[in-house]
Amino acid sequence: MENQNQDYNYNNVIQIEDSESTSRKYLASVFVWMFVALGISAFTTFEFFANASLMDLIVDPVAHRFTGLGYLAIFAPVAFSFVISFGFNRISYPAMLFLFITYAVTIGVSLSIFGLIYTASSIFGVFLSSAVVFGIMAIAGYTTHMDLTKFGSILIMIFFAAFAVGLINFFLGSAQLQYLLSFVFVAIMIGLTAYYMQMLKRIGAGMEFGTDSSKKLVLIGAFVLYTTFINLFTSMLRIFGGRR
Repeated sequence: MENQNQDYNYNNVIQIEDSESTSRKYLASVFVWMFVALGISAFTTFEFFANASLMDLIVDPVAHRFTGLGYLAIFAPVAFSFVISFGFNRISYPAMLFLFITYAVTIGVSLSIFGLIYTASSIFGVFLSSAVVFGIMAIAGYTTHMDLTKFGSILIMIFFAAFAVGLINFFLGSAQLQYLLSFVFVAIMIGLTAYYMQMLKRIGAGMEFGTDSSKKLVLIGAFVLYTTFINLFTSMLRIFGGRR
């Protein structure tokens, strides 16, 4: 009986270690693609901000309003989000990779507009602060033993409600409401960072690598974390960014 119990415990330990190893491997791939997306967005943002002719394509230099392409750059990421999120089973891996990279480019184009509003030093400072907050919450989500499923579901519902209000306010132009929504979005993104990390950790634990499905799951994970970080960064920038 004693030997049987020892074998049973040993086998359990091996299973846990394999699960954790698979999860770490999956999350490592997720973060690699997340950083690739951030690099693409940063490069695109710099190119549009540094090149006046490119910036004129999205902001009319005379009227100081968004052009048609500018509105497209702002709202296109929303369309990409729905396609990537709900087209998992219908889209091939190459097509999803193309959408993911294009999504990062459009985010970069829309972020370049912030360079016209905020100082470069404040953008850099807020970016670092956002990265620290994101990192802390990612670690918290990965290490916590508390089930964040219900908590995350509530945050997602609040996010969609706040997003709808923000979309309406985009056309109303209320600075006070936008400022208030920024605090709401920061709180939501902080909580969602922990929730998504726990969710991705569980996905990675049951991952079978080498298939198109697993490759797409890596992109989905990168997309989720990348989008969460961008929303956190832009919301914090609206609160703490120093205007020109």
